[in-house]
Amino acid sequence: MIQITDDIVLDDADIEERFVRASGPGGQNVNKVATAVELRFNVRAAALPTYVKERLVLLAGKRMTADGVLILDSREHRTQAQNRGAAHARLIALVQRAATRPKRRRPTKPRAAAREQRLASKKRRSAVKKLRTVDDSE
Repeated sequence: MIQITDDIVLDDADIEERFVRASGPGGQNVNKVATAVELRFNVRAAALPTYVKERLVLLAGKRMTADGVLILDSREHRTQAQNRGAAHARLIALVQRAATRPKRRRPTKPRAAAREQRLASKKRRSAVKKLRTVDDSE
């Protein structure tokens, strides 16, 4: 069980890990040991509130498969344990971001003075452009 917030907990059964060979630094170790981690989290099967699932799908983007599985890949470290920890940390951060509801935007109206200022500047600009025109009636 992974604790995300006070009321959100991820079940280990919903998380599947696969270890693959990573490219990059590590010398001969790279060719022998599967250090990269591919973490798969089944969002549809997870016991998460509906609003968290919906936001998680939006935040995941291309990392979400058609059948509702979130795939996170970690290959930045040389050891399997560090990559595993990094993948778990990334999953926790993503679910925490999905759990926080965005602030509702309150629509505002421009003040009367601001509206007046905008119209005055438009009139000034219009006058400047009128002075540029060439009168061909002569």
